[in-house]
Amino acid sequence: MSSNPYSDLPDHRFWRKAVAGLPPFAIDPIIDLPFRISLTDKVATGGSCFAQHLARRLQQSGFHYYQAETPPAGMSAAEAEARGYGVYSCRYGNLYTTRQLLQLFDRAFGTFKPELDYWTRPDGKIVDPFRPRIEPNGFDSVEDMRASREEHLAAVRLMFETLDVFLFTFGLTECWRHKSDGAVLQLAPGVAGGEWDPDKYEFWNSRVADVAGDFLAFVDKLRAINPKSRIITSVSPVPIIATQVPRHVLVSNSASKSILRVAADEVSAARENIAYFPSYDVVTFGPNAAKLYSDSLRELTPVGVSAVMRIFFDHFAEGGKASASVKHLKVDVARESAEAAKIVCDEEAIEAA
Repeated sequence: MSSNPYSDLPDHRFWRKAVAGLPPFAIDPIIDLPFRISLTDKVATGGSCFAQHLARRLQQSGFHYYQAETPPAGMSAAEAEARGYGVYSCRYGNLYTTRQLLQLFDRAFGTFKPELDYWTRPDGKIVDPFRPRIEPNGFDSVEDMRASREEHLAAVRLMFETLDVFLFTFGLTECWRHKSDGAVLQLAPGVAGGEWDPDKYEFWNSRVADVAGDFLAFVDKLRAINPKSRIITSVSPVPIIATQVPRHVLVSNSASKSILRVAADEVSAARENIAYFPSYDVVTFGPNAAKLYSDSLRELTPVGVSAVMRIFFDHFAEGGKASASVKHLKVDVARESAEAAKIVCDEEAIEAA
């Protein structure tokens, strides 16, 4: 008979034994998961720019990283990368909010058609308001942009219908939307196209109920057309680059990440086969944060990325640490630094605008 409800709990339930009693690099907070990923599973990714690290490592480690939208035949690797092919499973760019994800699904399946059609850049080129940086040189005409959009949404439909695992990183709560129908934008108007007009656009900062509700609505719609789909969520440890809320950016970042972290906990408890990957928890833990962030305090160092990826593959890979099929890559700092430089964060356009 236990003397109290805590007497027989395992070590990982106690801070002193599972955190304070270990060196920071040895902390591994994953205890159990609802599923594992096999080498043949089609794994698709989306979310904030941190998800790109996972996408790259999946490819390098021998997994089936699902790319539903592939470059045209004959396109060079450099051009394909510049035009967003392979960055995610489709060319949607960063999906910073769960409302953006939900609306992407609805647009792909024809249940939502935003009133906002196109933006014009100062150089006269046309861009898609929902992925304004996907074509670095812009489109020559609205017709060309629409044709590209239709091709893209067809690929998104295929991806959702046929993926096995969808890995999504929660990135931001702050966003901009078109007032008339609530269409959420990737970037504020005027940053990478269009013009800022307070009569047409509004700032929106989602709360926990918004983030969780939108994501669960997405999950239910996804499983209506793909019942076998499994989902991995994470919260990006990359801080926000700017805030529209009239307060210090540090406070806004803390509030935003807290909302996202709580929402991720809510959704993983609300549906089966939604696993939470604690990248945010590991990276932002005090002793780790000082070592795993670069000088910008936004990007992770190569060692930081590798530390997070090690935990991911130790647990999510079928067979776990004992799996001989998984390629556990050694840290090549020069290579990792070059790869990190390729990470596409559309949000950074805010500072360049």
